[in-house]
Amino acid sequence: MGARAPPVRYAARVRILSLLPAATEIVAALGLTDQLVGVSADSDWPPEVAGLPLVSQALLDTAGLASGAIDAAVAASAAAHAGRSLHHVDPELLRALRPELVLTQEVCAVCAVSTADVAAAAAPLEPAPRVLSLNASTLEQMLEDVESVGCAAGARDRATALVADLVERLNVVRLRAAPWERPRVLCLEWLDPPYSAGHWVPEMVEVAGGEERVGTPGGPSRRIAWEDVVAYRPQVLVLIPCSLPLAQVAAEFDLLRARPGWAELPAVRAGRVFAGETHLFSQPGPRLVDGVETLARLLHPEVFRVPLPPGQALALSADGQRLEPFR
Repeated sequence: MGARAPPVRYAARVRILSLLPAATEIVAALGLTDQLVGVSADSDWPPEVAGLPLVSQALLDTAGLASGAIDAAVAASAAAHAGRSLHHVDPELLRALRPELVLTQEVCAVCAVSTADVAAAAAPLEPAPRVLSLNASTLEQMLEDVESVGCAAGARDRATALVADLVERLNVVRLRAAPWERPRVLCLEWLDPPYSAGHWVPEMVEVAGGEERVGTPGGPSRRIAWEDVVAYRPQVLVLIPCSLPLAQVAAEFDLLRARPGWAELPAVRAGRVFAGETHLFSQPGPRLVDGVETLARLLHPEVFRVPLPPGQALALSADGQRLEPFR
């Protein structure tokens, strides 16, 4: 066997470039926000990252489009780009920022720039930065990503402490929800057309005390027929369309109400239709634990009584006509 490569060593303050919202969130949760030299255009958390140089941009502008139009535009753009990333890296800005650690992903070509594109853009840099790809599809893998970022940024102890805190919070929810009956839950990651939520979301539902039998644990979200939703008869329906703000979900709620069989769904009849803040469910960072706690409040309000922060969830109105703030 050949000699093992020496470990990567960084100065005390690593210059970090995050091209993924979840990675930006992890860096901030580790207390390293001041070491970020640039972010992706969709990195909007925490608020302190506003104003940092935007090194990657989406090639597709979906501002102002409804769900159906966004889905069609993404499909057309993906076909035109033959499976390549739908994001662009600014190579000149990348060179100017001189990052030592670049964080990206390989899970979703729609969500962020790919590892291959980042590696190609970073190849001419001297010295070459380390490119770390975060590819979590489960809660455990998200926690592993936190450890990986912490180690790569020279903050191993912070990462260990953060992971321990996140695991404790998950365990508290799991134990408190365990004795209660588990409702049949459906999480929709898109409204028009309907998509089931995969990856970490079914696991989040399980920890929060529910059963999600439509989504694929650890696998991608997938398009489903509305007839299958009706046949599944969800007792709780959670709307978490990726990247859409709650205001847009509320505005497009009539798309669901107009579908055949809507009024007969057990979740509708019981008034248990909710919309969740998408960033608590769609980005594999520490805020997924906030998402689990939100789900627990929605599924078992008799057990989890602490009110949710404003803007975290909407609930079906008493007359069944609209979504309104949930506390």
